[in-house]
Amino acid sequence: MKDLGDFQTPPALVAAVLNRLGPVGRQWRRVLEPTCGQGHFLAGLLALDPPPAEVRGVEIQKEHVRAARALAGRAPANVSVGVTQGDIFAMDLRHTPAWTESGPLLVVGNPPWVTSAALGVLGSGNGPARRNVNGATGLEAKTGASNFDLAEAVWLKLLTELVAVPATIALLCKLSVARRVLERAAATSMAVASASLVRIDTRAWFDAAVEACLLCVTLGPGTQAGWERIPVFADLDATEPASFMGLARGRLVADIETYGPLAFADGACPLTWRQGLKHDAASVVELRRIDDVGTFCNRQGEPVDVEPEHVYPWLKATDLARRGDEALGRRPSRAVIVTQRKVGDDTRPLARSAPRLWGYLERHALALAARKSSVYRGQPPYAMFGVGPYTFADWKVAVSGLHPSAVFRCLGPQGGRPVLLDDTCYFVACRSPEQAALVAAVANLPRANALLQALSFPGSKRPVTKALLQRLDLRALFTHAEQSPLLARAGADVARLAGRAARWPDAPEELLEAPTRFEASD
Repeated sequence: MKDLGDFQTPPALVAAVLNRLGPVGRQWRRVLEPTCGQGHFLAGLLALDPPPAEVRGVEIQKEHVRAARALAGRAPANVSVGVTQGDIFAMDLRHTPAWTESGPLLVVGNPPWVTSAALGVLGSGNGPARRNVNGATGLEAKTGASNFDLAEAVWLKLLTELVAVPATIALLCKLSVARRVLERAAATSMAVASASLVRIDTRAWFDAAVEACLLCVTLGPGTQAGWERIPVFADLDATEPASFMGLARGRLVADIETYGPLAFADGACPLTWRQGLKHDAASVVELRRIDDVGTFCNRQGEPVDVEPEHVYPWLKATDLARRGDEALGRRPSRAVIVTQRKVGDDTRPLARSAPRLWGYLERHALALAARKSSVYRGQPPYAMFGVGPYTFADWKVAVSGLHPSAVFRCLGPQGGRPVLLDDTCYFVACRSPEQAALVAAVANLPRANALLQALSFPGSKRPVTKALLQRLDLRALFTHAEQSPLLARAGADVARLAGRAARWPDAPEELLEAPTRFEASD
């Protein structure tokens, strides 16, 4: 069933997972599958030689329980098997199920891959009580940072309630879930003796376009040694790790070995990285330039005649990732309509100050009202987000959030208008071309890119995030670099953008640490 995130595990994958963990029957006399579905893992466990002495499954769906119990009925005489119909989130795993065997416990399986947000959309009652698992606040909580996978909630329940048990937990899950589970467990100082991650081919096994893995965690009272080096294997047959995750300064690092020599630059960026403009109405507010005199049309090919002071040059993540600096120096072919100067501004005065724009918005009111994001609820009509004084800075340094290899672009005004970015991009608003050019030059240093690669987790929906960018210590990177060639490269950007020679302060590094006037106005 879709609302339960139901992806039944193919028997061949079950066998490969158990073989990876094995010999299961000799290492663990008791095994729990917390979301056993139709019983594919139960069948795989019972087929082992030797099988575990005691196997327990929990499943919420009545039809699946019947199928799993039918498999359990074929268990060897020396194996105790039980399948409980119930909600794993309503159970206390410290006492349920009741075990006759003692000693180490293996928890294995494939919990649902559906998210809490998807459950809400589908009206499902499956899952734990809704709560902000990741502790997001404000706009972040509204726009998805508080969303979590059901598998993540299963993981956190197991880690919390089995912490005093000599247990090994090995579950298939999305790679993003594994990363969040490891980060949360490390942040709460959870006792872990060892952990490992094995990537799986979800296209082959589930016909799904998502990065996934087998995450294996062995709980160990009184130790956190398992966080120091977490091996990451390329596939279930790999005998040597492809890389190692690990803890550094209390945070999980994707590639701890690459990170080591670059740790000096992992700190706090004093300049604030922003996400671009969020509007969720591309068919209405995103425009295409028809000629050089300011004629535009929208995505339906409809000519758009609105007050030009509300129209700005517009770039997206693909523009930043693929265009060269010279191309970015030319006027973009796309533009965007902006209805506010800052979040929460009343848009209704536009009816008087920009009647052509207001009329255009009114004609497309149904499309704008159909935007699904909760951020627009209770806001003025035609509201946008990610907008403030920083949005309209003439000088910016921008980077795509969607491309794993970060390329930082220095942007200046076009046609007397600041260039705006969509919400797939991140940027720093700068007070001068010199500041923008130096920030871009430092951020593009090989050491900076290597650090971002070491911190960024493979398979992330956004390889580059605001949180990641805020860890770049630009001052430290500048100090460790050869400064003369760095300033020469930055000077070339100033000449390209401003048409003049760079005017550097006596201490150019001050441009990397002084707050801009846009931050001061927040």
